[in-house]
Amino acid sequence: MAVPIFAPVPADWPATEEHARAVQRELRGRVVLDEPGPPPGTGRVTGVDVAYDDERDVVVAAAVVLDAATLTVVEEATAAGPVAFPYVPGLLAFRELPAVLAALDSLAGDPGLVVCDGYGRAHPRRFGLASHLGVLTGLPALGVAKNPFTFSCADPPAARGSTSPLLDGGEVVGRALRTQDGVRPVFVSVGHRVDLETACAHTLRLAPRFRLPESTRHADALCRRALRAATLHQPRAPGHPPVPWGKPPEPGDGPGSTPEARERSQN
Repeated sequence: MAVPIFAPVPADWPATEEHARAVQRELRGRVVLDEPGPPPGTGRVTGVDVAYDDERDVVVAAAVVLDAATLTVVEEATAAGPVAFPYVPGLLAFRELPAVLAALDSLAGDPGLVVCDGYGRAHPRRFGLASHLGVLTGLPALGVAKNPFTFSCADPPAARGSTSPLLDGGEVVGRALRTQDGVRPVFVSVGHRVDLETACAHTLRLAPRFRLPESTRHADALCRRALRAATLHQPRAPGHPPVPWGKPPEPGDGPGSTPEARERSQN
């Protein structure tokens, strides 16, 4: 595995909640919702994910490119940098995007469709990570989340491929999608330049054996490995004793214990 490239925080990156929400309101008007997106099983699909060590102020992003037809990995990249924004629900994109953009930029080939571990339109301001990333890159993007966030839905029928609408009041913001028989659904939402039907079809095709898409599974594993490599010899912030990387972290300690990880791991 290559050493992650450095991902600096841009000088003009929002530093306050007010500024970040203003950026979301400004950029959400650029989301393209009237394109169907690439047909499932064609071209490339890239999964992106991040891992944190907040005690060292480090975030690592991974981008893993799959051949959409065979689901084989054709390219991967990682980037590491300082955490760019405090943890605020609904503003996670501002923590993750500098590293994610750096990882995507370092790919040699076209990423194709980007699959985010998170939300797109299923967001209080209809502008989650998948939408934000899509607008900034121009790439088609969708979000596949492990929980419904603040939205409601009926439980889909038990069969693989069953769906139910994800609702904010009377507005459909995504779908609960059963990717395996009898297994908890995932929650799919449009990001940019892809419609909901196509987003669900991609997600189902990307999950032939497990609940989560292969794109997310590969990106999650890679960013965790890269985080261990990036922080192996880096001291912790004052007041935080070192924890051996080979030892499972105690609650509230080490990678995977951040609010983002706990939020994503709800099943």
